[in-house]
Amino acid sequence: MDTVIVEHAEMSTKSNSCCSKKGPGYATPIEAMSGPKESVIYVTCVYSGTGIENPDYLATIDVDPSSPTYSKVIHMMHVPYLGDDLHHSGWNSCSSCHGDQSANRRFLILPSFVSGRIYVVDTKDPKAPRLHKVVQSEEIVQKTGLAYPHTSHCLASGDIMISCIGDKDGNAEGNGFLLLDSEFNVKGRWEKPGHSPLFGYDYWYQPRHNTMISTSLGAPFTFIKGFNPQHVSDGLYGRQIYVYSWPRGELKQTLDLGNTGMVPLEIRFLHEPLGDIGYVGCALSSTMVRFFKNPDDSWSHEASKSSWWVLTPRLTALRARYLSWRYLASLMMLLSLKLRRSTS
Repeated sequence: MDTVIVEHAEMSTKSNSCCSKKGPGYATPIEAMSGPKESVIYVTCVYSGTGIENPDYLATIDVDPSSPTYSKVIHMMHVPYLGDDLHHSGWNSCSSCHGDQSANRRFLILPSFVSGRIYVVDTKDPKAPRLHKVVQSEEIVQKTGLAYPHTSHCLASGDIMISCIGDKDGNAEGNGFLLLDSEFNVKGRWEKPGHSPLFGYDYWYQPRHNTMISTSLGAPFTFIKGFNPQHVSDGLYGRQIYVYSWPRGELKQTLDLGNTGMVPLEIRFLHEPLGDIGYVGCALSSTMVRFFKNPDDSWSHEASKSSWWVLTPRLTALRARYLSWRYLASLMMLLSLKLRRSTS
């Protein structure tokens, strides 16, 4: 029988009190818009579901129009294992560390959704990144009980926080938030004991309102092999967003979005640094939910129907080989892009 010793950790106390110091990223989105354009981009490429037994890889693509290799893949960094399913990625430091001159946006964090590993990639040579470290899933499970890592964000403290959707057996009850330190060692869970959400997926934090809000997909064992509509009726998919105190990790409020907010996935606050409004796209109900802060510091929400995307009975009837969780996530990304363009 496996032994899991759940460790809970506090964020580092490092603080960036002055944005006049220049660390990585930008002080505001307006400042970022005037910054230089990217010359390369990194794309995770996966073989999951293809029947091809090859390791996933990180592709480096040249996006400099003046370059002779413009729009071409100029480098591929293969990971050493099979069956990882590289997913969302994040940096070791970013604009949240803008006031810290010692911070350096150099390492790319690649969670592996299926295997539970976390790869740390060194981009010192931006055109030829190399593998720096592998945080093994066994260590993460033993110290925290967490598996199925999804969203990675850098923190102003120098730590890295990753949302995890379940336990090693694919149960939603084991989900929570993993903390890595600045050397990519496992510190423990971020949320306080007894404050884990019912379901997990994405999250976004707004430090100027001392708030983090997370979303809920469902139990990994239900969707990892394909989407079954019966699991929605069985209550194995989420319809809640969770409001946490930041950075203390205490669950303060659960907003039940009801049937008009089924499976809330990607979540974003406004790009206004002082903003207390955000949006989350709900995949199965085809809604964009707006959430906002009330005068009494509680949070509320309202939903608006998307007119361009309808989850038809024919689509919901699709089984595993037609609508896997990967295609569901892709559709959700398209929805988010469409709505982002319409509101920009």
